Amino acid sequence: MIKVGDKLPAGTLQEFFETEQNGCAIGPNPVKVEDFTAGRKVVLFGLPGAFTPTCSAKHVPGYLAHFDELKAKGVDAIACMSVNDAFVMGAWGRELHTDGKVHMLGDGSADYTKKLGLELDLTARGMGMRCQRFSMLVDDGVVKTLNIEAPGKFEVSNAETMLTQLG
Repeated sequence: MIKVGDKLPAGTLQEFFETEQNGCAIGPNPVKVEDFTAGRKVVLFGLPGAFTPTCSAKHVPGYLAHFDELKAKGVDAIACMSVNDAFVMGAWGRELHTDGKVHMLGDGSADYTKKLGLELDLTARGMGMRCQRFSMLVDDGVVKTLNIEAPGKFEVSNAETMLTQLG
């Protein structure tokens, strides 16, 4: 499992764009994690699934509500990762109005989630392999803080905890 002090593993997630921008075509676009985090301070948070109750009502909205405060504390980018395809993440981002604030990154086959060691088996609940709820601060590709939730909890991966950790 990933831990504080580790360099993030190389991997590719997918981000959906509604319009062409910054050299990205309409539709799913690959996001190489190592390029996304290089030379930047990034808050990356993961969650079990798009459109799920806690994720939609609290987790993503918290990062949106505290966007300006996070940026003021030196965060260059905020990204949400989930084991969903880029189309689902794009639709969810559109519904939550994340454009320009939170990058909605899909890990459709859970490949990157497994590289992080943060997989969560929800097969018994009909959801397959998912991502544990977590947040981390990544500085130039290195994990500086890591908050992993206990199953079914939402207490330490929220934006408020991240703000406290940023000082």
